[in-house]
Amino acid sequence: MAAATRNVKGITLLDQLPDLPFSASDGTNSTLLSYFKGSWGLLFSHPDDFTPICTTELGEVARLDNAGVFKERNVKLLGLSCNNVESHKQWIADIEAYSKETVNYPIIADEKRTIAAELGMLSQDDLDATGLPLTVRTLFVLDPEVKIRLTITYPASTGRNFVEILRVLDSIQLSAKHKVATPANWKQGEPVCVAANISVGEATTLFPDVDIKALPSGKEYLRFTNGLN
Repeated sequence: MAAATRNVKGITLLDQLPDLPFSASDGTNSTLLSYFKGSWGLLFSHPDDFTPICTTELGEVARLDNAGVFKERNVKLLGLSCNNVESHKQWIADIEAYSKETVNYPIIADEKRTIAAELGMLSQDDLDATGLPLTVRTLFVLDPEVKIRLTITYPASTGRNFVEILRVLDSIQLSAKHKVATPANWKQGEPVCVAANISVGEATTLFPDVDIKALPSGKEYLRFTNGLN
C-alpha cells in the first residue's frame, strides 16, 4: 500500500513548526524551533516502543544516519512517540541489536501527547493499553526556517519507504536551490523540469540546454534540462 499524504489540521505546507518544548532519549532538552533552526530536518513519529515495524524503521534510519546520508544533506533527525525516556532507552538497545547500528539521533518522549496532538499525529483507531491514542507514522520534512515542506502519513501496519523519503527530500532541496521541479519518478541525476513560473527567455538563459517539448496546445510549458548534472 502506498504512503498517503495529507494536511494535518492546523498544520499545512509552509507553516512554521510550533516552538514546543521537548525532552528526548539522549538527554536533549530543547524546543522544536531551536533544535531544527538552520538545518533541514526530519521529524517522524512512530506508534509505540517495542513494536516490530517501528524497530525496523528506526534501525533503517540509524543505518542511513551512520552512513552519512543525512549529514551530506544537512538534515537533523528527531523521532517521537508517546513513551517515556526510560522506555526509549531500553528499546534503543533492541533496535541496535537488531540493526547492528548505533542510534545517534534523539527520540522525543511525548508522554502527555502535547506535541503529537498539536501536530495531528494521533490516531483515534490505535489505542494503548490504557485507552489513550497512539501516534501514527507521520513524517515532516522541514527547511532551515523550520517550515513544513512535506508531510507523509503511513498507517501503523506499513513501514516507511526511506528510499522514497530521500528521493523527495532531494527534490525539495533541489527546487529550493534552483528554478526547477522534478517530474514523475525522478531520481537524483536525471533530467528535471524548468519551473513553470519562469518565461521561455529566462529558461533559455538559465539553462542553455533546455529542451522545450512541442505539444498540440502550442504552449511551451514542458521544458526539461540536464543543466544541473
